[in-house]
Amino acid sequence: MSRRISILAGLFAGVSALAGGVAAQEQAAREAAPAVASNPSQTPSGASFDEAFPQMVSEPLVQGDLAPPGPMVETWQVKQVAALIDVIEGIAADGLDPADYDAPALRELMAQGPSDALDNLASKTFVWLVEDLRDGRTPAEARVQWFVVDPDRNRLRSRDLLAQAVASGDIAGTLAALNPTHPDYAALKAELAATPLEQTAKRKLIRANMDRWRWLARDLGRQYLITNVPEYQLRLTVADKIISTYRTIVGKPGRTATPQLAETVSGVVFNPTWTVPQSIVKGEGLGARVLGNPAWARSKGYVATKGANGYISVVQQPGPTNSLGRMKLEMPNRHAIFFHDTPSRHLFNNDMRALSHGCIRTERALELAITMAILGKGASKEEAVEIATSGKYTKVENKRPWEAYITYFTMGVDIDGNLRQFDDIYGRDGPVLASLDKPRVQNRSGESDDEVIVIEDDPRAS
Repeated sequence: MSRRISILAGLFAGVSALAGGVAAQEQAAREAAPAVASNPSQTPSGASFDEAFPQMVSEPLVQGDLAPPGPMVETWQVKQVAALIDVIEGIAADGLDPADYDAPALRELMAQGPSDALDNLASKTFVWLVEDLRDGRTPAEARVQWFVVDPDRNRLRSRDLLAQAVASGDIAGTLAALNPTHPDYAALKAELAATPLEQTAKRKLIRANMDRWRWLARDLGRQYLITNVPEYQLRLTVADKIISTYRTIVGKPGRTATPQLAETVSGVVFNPTWTVPQSIVKGEGLGARVLGNPAWARSKGYVATKGANGYISVVQQPGPTNSLGRMKLEMPNRHAIFFHDTPSRHLFNNDMRALSHGCIRTERALELAITMAILGKGASKEEAVEIATSGKYTKVENKRPWEAYITYFTMGVDIDGNLRQFDDIYGRDGPVLASLDKPRVQNRSGESDDEVIVIEDDPRAS
């Protein structure tokens, strides 16, 4: 009993600290609001929780009433073309190659004065810059196992931005506003500026990881989970500030490598069951073993059902031996990837933690689950702790879903705030780095055409 009380006290303390951190971030955002009153994403002092956490980035976009695309050509003044050339000449600071945008041809036409040819080339070049800054320069075929649908192409439409830039005359400002807002992008940009030109390998790696930020939504939202697979870390984040971090175990290299996703956590399952895949039930003979050895099956929590046609299904019940541990985050997606606990918590002490069948095992998972249930408005703190410790399967739906980003950065800011390099555990850098040396291609904001590998997750210890 005393041990149970101790565990409950620890959970209350941990969740209270996290809730306090979230409250502090909300308060900081409210205090900062007067300085950025023109930004509708900021809320005034005294804002409600709903106002402080506006619409998420992956909520469905209403696209049916969009006007048909018009001509992608505007009439340019000579001084506006000069401003465009200035952007091109400085674009290396954002990890792009000025040679992609043919400033000499623009300069030659500009010297001849206004013309249709100048309007066409300036408009085309501007749109190329929009595509590369908004969507990333890396072509889809080089984005291995990347299944994030970036909403920015619909929200920040090339035609609208072209018209806006020419009408306002603010060519540089319109393009600069496309940069990712996450502070890690700014950290990479600063590192690129500080890296000597002769350090070509390092500069290319920085550029590749800057581009990876452009593959995501420009603004990740107010509150979200983000995990960097090669770092083996998960962050619970509010207003781009880390509230808490958790070590992770990710997919093994090969067919069970964890893909890159942007999904929504719709709820928390406490004390989950695990429906064992047929690759294990039949392929590894687990079904026959469970039916043939009831005492062993009970010790592991397995319950088997055999149909009239001989089909065997096995479900592992909640309990200390359950392979999903004491929680999983409900995150519907066609890859069957989700975050969950594990009874083999000693594996979090390993330096190399690419051990799973694709899903992401999470350290201190019960703390995370309770926090998500509370902040998602699915349960109070007391209710969440009671549910978590009941031992019964319970699903808590979030009234306020959380975005979850599964990313792959081989250079970035670690959980201690230091910019560093991470091991390329899946070998995904090669195609991205190679693409930097090839001519740019158009329209790269579509989803990767890589094979969708549905994970038949085996969460048992490796």
